[in-house]
Amino acid sequence: MKEQLDPWSYLQSLSDKDDEAIDLAKAALALGAMELEGVSLERYIHHLNVLVKDCESRYQTYMVEGRDDCAGLRHEILVDILADEYGYVGDNQSYDDLQNANLCKVIDRAKGLPIALSILYIHVGRALDWNVGGVNFPGHFMCRIEMAGERIIFDPFQSGRIMEAPDLRILIKKVLGDEAELSSDYYNLASNREILTRLENNIKHRKIEVEDYAGALIHVERMRVISPDDYRLLLDAGVLYAKTEQARAAMECLTQYVRKAPQGRARHEAEMLLRELVQRLN
Repeated sequence: MKEQLDPWSYLQSLSDKDDEAIDLAKAALALGAMELEGVSLERYIHHLNVLVKDCESRYQTYMVEGRDDCAGLRHEILVDILADEYGYVGDNQSYDDLQNANLCKVIDRAKGLPIALSILYIHVGRALDWNVGGVNFPGHFMCRIEMAGERIIFDPFQSGRIMEAPDLRILIKKVLGDEAELSSDYYNLASNREILTRLENNIKHRKIEVEDYAGALIHVERMRVISPDDYRLLLDAGVLYAKTEQARAAMECLTQYVRKAPQGRARHEAEMLLRELVQRLN
């Protein structure tokens, strides 16, 4: 398959697409390529195709052998190929390394963040027409696979480990505190735009931690291109424009945010920052 695409042009083409029409893995690769000088996406897309073909071949072999086709079997195949054969695993040693949120580098290194690894599993599953998606679990992105009423939640960061209710309960208490309990909302599928935004948010947060506000702003603007209707990104952009001494751009974003956001603490803080910027300019 010939894939010669310009990453920025490709990302711009996503702004008016229906969410279901977005090629999640290709979009994530385009985001990653924006950080890498002169990288060609062709070999990464080829690798994705190989993952799909290997999983499909294993599936066909199992069907010929007479194994039962179920969610458990499909999960087993994904783990056998991606985790066991190609070695994809979470990076526990250098979790905050920015490479872990760049899908190109994740493929190069066979390790990354939960959400980046999940994108690989989701891509392969969808390519095989399996019901695989991402789960926006608080603090730790995971995948789920469903078939004929059977649902499996699994963690690509832990080599595809199946997460049972006790495992998820431990995790939610670790993230949200001892009083937190599981909610059915935590198992809902994330949209493609939500996944891409969460991927980029990992980089944004790490840039902010080291006070690289200009770098963080670049990633927010990429998110705004992909998700132009997400009003929450206006607040991120407004704050970062203010941090980088771009007062007028900050005011424009914050004004739009205040118009679109519901009442609440975030909107109140945006209004306060907006007033401060207006006073500073006057």
